[in-house]
Amino acid sequence: MLQYSSMPIDKTIETQLRAIVGDNYVLSSRVDLSVYECDAETLDIASPDLVVLPSSTAEVAAILTLAYEHKIPVSPRGAGTGLSGGATTVLGGISLVLTRMNKILSVDPIDRVAVVQTGVTNVSVSEAAQKYSLYFAPDPSSQSASTIGGNIAENSGGPHTLKYGMTTNHVMGLKVVLATGEIVALGGRTRTKEGLDLLGVFVGSEGTLGIATEAVLKLIPRPQAVETMLAYFNTVEQAGQAVSDVIAAGVVPAAMELIDQLTLNAVEDSLRMGLNRDAGALLIVELDGPRTGITIQRKKVEEHISTNNALSVEWANDAYERAKIWKARKSAFGALGRIAPHGYVLDGVIPRSKLAAAISEIAVIGQKYNLTIANVYHAGDGNLHPCMLYHKDNEDEVKRVVQAGKEILELCVRLGGTLSGEHGIGIEKILEMPSVFSEDDLESMRWVKQAFDPENICNPGKVIPAPKSCGESGGRPLLRHKLLASGC
Repeated sequence: MLQYSSMPIDKTIETQLRAIVGDNYVLSSRVDLSVYECDAETLDIASPDLVVLPSSTAEVAAILTLAYEHKIPVSPRGAGTGLSGGATTVLGGISLVLTRMNKILSVDPIDRVAVVQTGVTNVSVSEAAQKYSLYFAPDPSSQSASTIGGNIAENSGGPHTLKYGMTTNHVMGLKVVLATGEIVALGGRTRTKEGLDLLGVFVGSEGTLGIATEAVLKLIPRPQAVETMLAYFNTVEQAGQAVSDVIAAGVVPAAMELIDQLTLNAVEDSLRMGLNRDAGALLIVELDGPRTGITIQRKKVEEHISTNNALSVEWANDAYERAKIWKARKSAFGALGRIAPHGYVLDGVIPRSKLAAAISEIAVIGQKYNLTIANVYHAGDGNLHPCMLYHKDNEDEVKRVVQAGKEILELCVRLGGTLSGEHGIGIEKILEMPSVFSEDDLESMRWVKQAFDPENICNPGKVIPAPKSCGESGGRPLLRHKLLASGC
């Protein structure tokens, strides 16, 4: 394993980087670097030595060639909306920020593909395809800001994952710069079955195998009809059971989203939408597709919502009312800032049938550690987003957050689930990887990493735990390791 120096990057290398991208696009002042010391997972902080902002694949290749020659770690970054510390430079080096690479290169309505640079925002792809009645299906809550490169790195999902799948289901090809600076193509404009599926290996690899600079994305037609429902329940458990019953009845909604009373009231405080503050839970169900099929599905949904004692059911009458309902959901995490300045969002997955049990046990864990936990769920596919609210200047509270998070992830695994549905492993869950994978499994992952990146240049210290160690030398100390007394 490569041993990194803890010394700053040499000034001659900084000069060479400035020659590649321009003086204005290499940042080195302490103030500038502080902006890039973490992503949206703000518990873990590690400052890069330099921030470099390329504008083309050629510039990315030149940067990686230089970094490889001098054994400098490179951590790719998009908009910094990730929630697992995937963009945090835990071993220092270069934070390679791709937000200048924000061009939509083409939209082909015949083949239904878009070719984009990976610094474009998720929502901009759908906006560009809208005139052809097409769109890009993955829709993380951060879609107005998050970049396609970040979506690819984390294999992002979103509310509509239930029906349309993850980012990997909508990426057809990539242009990738490897650690050596070599530029390769994975996949293309058509899905091929020949050889190994290296594209499938790359999507979700969190920047550890190389850096994607362009993507060929699959676009899909906008549905003929959309129906969006908002239902209130006395308890989260009742709402969770309704979700299980709807799916068991053979209905596959486009989305099923659930938020608890604490979150509901935070959203109402923020947006003043007229939400029912007394309800224990709010459930959003969206159906889309042919109009006739939706009519049948709507009846089944209403039946199972009623069976589980919904307090009330409201269907949106038009696109404006649908957008209002979704604003309540997508504003949830931001609204929680009214309760506490910091939030630690988990991303565990459990079988849908265990949803009610998971909800109850998470509440017990919150009580055990005396923490306020707000709950938002992609309930249809069992993806839990409990958000522990805390104050970062209270070290005891932070320690309880880290311990509770570990127990919630252990709960997900114990119930037959796994560590992440869409946020990735990053540095947040790396110590929990052995709870899901054997040492042989992890060693196989290291072999794949080594095949792509033999010197461990690309986003080191992420996803795969280093054998018999908490990290490579030269690593920045992380608060979570200190609090867990892991020896790092």
